[in-house]
Amino acid sequence: MRQSHQLPLVGLLLFSLIPSQLCTICEVNKENYSHLNPLINTMINSKYTKGIQAANVLLSLRLVGIRNQSIEQQLIQQVNDNEENEDLTSGQLALVILALGACQSSDETFAYPHLVGQMEKKFQAEIQNMETHHGNPLTNYYQLSLDVLALCLFNGKYSITKVTKLFTPENKNFYFGGQFSVDTGVMAVLALTCVKRRIVNGQIETEEENFKHINDHIKSLIKKILSEKKENGLIGNIFSTGEAMQALFVSLNYYNENEWNCQQTLGTVLKEISRGAFHIPTAAAQILPALVGKTYLDINRNSSCGSGNFNISIQEPVTVAPTSSPSYILVHYSVEINETYSTYVTVPTGSVFLDVMEEAQKINATVFRFTVAESSWGPYITSVQGLKANNNDRSYWELLSEGKPLSQGVGSYVVQNGEKLEVRWSKY
Repeated sequence: MRQSHQLPLVGLLLFSLIPSQLCTICEVNKENYSHLNPLINTMINSKYTKGIQAANVLLSLRLVGIRNQSIEQQLIQQVNDNEENEDLTSGQLALVILALGACQSSDETFAYPHLVGQMEKKFQAEIQNMETHHGNPLTNYYQLSLDVLALCLFNGKYSITKVTKLFTPENKNFYFGGQFSVDTGVMAVLALTCVKRRIVNGQIETEEENFKHINDHIKSLIKKILSEKKENGLIGNIFSTGEAMQALFVSLNYYNENEWNCQQTLGTVLKEISRGAFHIPTAAAQILPALVGKTYLDINRNSSCGSGNFNISIQEPVTVAPTSSPSYILVHYSVEINETYSTYVTVPTGSVFLDVMEEAQKINATVFRFTVAESSWGPYITSVQGLKANNNDRSYWELLSEGKPLSQGVGSYVVQNGEKLEVRWSKY
């Protein structure tokens, strides 16, 4: 929506310098790019790089300057196929827009206006749901932040006043089970920074009060993000660290240099890469841009991203024939709603949480029946015993091991022999 008041910038430019002009970024040296090979191979060779995950991969590859025509065509086709699905959430559509619109060369044509129009409608639907369901969006604030980022980068219509009110850092949607969500906070910082830059550059207009609130929001969110920094340099957890680095790259003027040791974070991430931590395509795609000094704010629909000389060897996956029959493990699995239902399940070594649930369902289809849906991070549980997770009442199905919440998804967490697994009806 068009704003009717021009922001008086006199006296405020010194208060709010464009972050990119101040930012000092630590990144992997080009001679060490080989350390990033596992990420590239995971994104390109994984059989799970499909649907919305393909959008994450395409966006990441384009941002870092990896241009492989056959890979791009394959991923673009997958993304286009997914775009035709009307069931895309607002955040998924935003990701599609970012991926298809990122770093286009001059000979590419992208009919993005209709996608941006759909994005505007989905964003409004999120806001309307919040107005009628106690401030709860249809999805979550991570996706709302993606929405604003896509609309900002691709000239969509949105109310700056509304965005300013939505992204108040004290909003309950920045918290999950009482814990500040780093993922959500960093995406909000990127979205708000995009809006701020467009105001400073005179591309959009707003009132001075909104501009000040945006600055205050970014400052407060950065403080909360840094409060989640671990002793080893990770921010939140290993999977939120990549996008957290992006947010800190573009916000250097909101914190002191001694508050974050970027080199320590970079070193820890590289160690985790060598240990195979980023074996999911989306995880690899989200960490890679920051490692080469890129952020989602570098997306530019009029020019190519990256230097074009990002020389990483792409290895084909090696298929190894099994030499013997697979071994099996025994795990304890339970579902907790108002009471607890339990069973023992035998699955092959190397099975994931989802495999356990499927085996339990075979044992008792009434007690252990469940449904799943796909997301950019793989499958997630939507219902158990017919009881559906619902954003309107902030309910979800929580995965636990030995009574502790898991940071990995149902399709990626590898279970161990003798482990006690649980799916619990919870609220956030």
